[in-house]
Amino acid sequence: MKLKPFITLLAMTSAVSAAWADDTSPITISGFGTAALTRSNTSDAEFARPNQLAGVTSSAKTGVDSNFGIQATAKMNDWLSFTGQGLVRKNVTDNFGAELTWAFAKAKVNDNLNLRVGRIGLPVYMISDYRNVGYANTMLRPPIEMYSQVTLESVDGVDAVYQTNLGETAITAQLAYGVTDAEQRGNFTAKFKNVSGINIVAENGPFTFRFGRVDTKVTVDNSSNLNTLVSGLTKFGFKSAADAIAVSDTKASFTSLGLGVDWKSFVVQAEYGKRKSASLSIANTTSWYTMFGYRMGSFLPYVVHASATQDSSRTVAGLPASGPLLPYTLGANGLASASPIQTSNSVGVRWDFYKSAALKLQLDRMSPDNGPGVFINAKPGFKGPVTVFAAAVDFVF
Repeated sequence: MKLKPFITLLAMTSAVSAAWADDTSPITISGFGTAALTRSNTSDAEFARPNQLAGVTSSAKTGVDSNFGIQATAKMNDWLSFTGQGLVRKNVTDNFGAELTWAFAKAKVNDNLNLRVGRIGLPVYMISDYRNVGYANTMLRPPIEMYSQVTLESVDGVDAVYQTNLGETAITAQLAYGVTDAEQRGNFTAKFKNVSGINIVAENGPFTFRFGRVDTKVTVDNSSNLNTLVSGLTKFGFKSAADAIAVSDTKASFTSLGLGVDWKSFVVQAEYGKRKSASLSIANTTSWYTMFGYRMGSFLPYVVHASATQDSSRTVAGLPASGPLLPYTLGANGLASASPIQTSNSVGVRWDFYKSAALKLQLDRMSPDNGPGVFINAKPGFKGPVTVFAAAVDFVF
């Protein structure tokens, strides 16, 4: 999505503030945010969230884990409403910018079925709807090994959400379809069409089970690096290698399972995902994480283990290992091996010190393998493990 000027979000906030103060108004407003400070123990690479242009090293910075969001809903009648959500964060650029993340009309067909049209959240992960709302999550940030696999958060299209009960089990089924263009780190745009998503959630007592699947066709036609490699390999007779790394109407999918448990004082959250595509430039991957927490009054300490591995080849077959075309080989293999391979172990604590605010401390020990992992702008010779520390205050209003 294109970044909007910061003033866009401020204007939306001002426009709805007066209505919020009027209890009889059909317009309601809510907001959320995270004020965070993040640092690592290395200056040889930068830790960043997915699709951030720059990250943090051994000098603490606020931009990696901080954001601010406003959501407004206008209820027109008993069956029709309009919702908009704006989010300020660092994404694609190294400056804070505002995005229109949601903008949809919602129609209540009956007590079980709702239809939405516009810019809607894409159900990629277990916490897709509230992944940017730190207060709604136990962890300071979603495990980056998992949540870097698909960076799409919304599409322009339609969805249907159906809710029912089967005995004591509440079932929610969501079907979504749309298109989107997403600016990517590296100064190019990925164009997604025929994006379809299915999200099925079953809740029974303290247990939540989730299945999700997203399919799409993706095209990247303005990456100078990719275009140079594809055209050069084709010109010199390596058409099969060029086709292997090209991203043009390329089929891609992400399938995931999720489990949540909130039983007595125990809190568990886990996800497992498989990404597949027809291009080596979008590697096939397996990612997962498990979080265990134990609630003690207003404190909730937790531990997390996460992993990301690559299932497809990290080299492109049939290319020369020496000679004048070696740069093409290195470039193609660089694309095929760009997906992070990494494990991490994290410990953290959440303290709900106020009814709508929580303080979180989290320490991650990240071990990249066969490359820089999730770290960016790495210097030659960089290797892990790396310790990342963050402190954050999450709030809602």
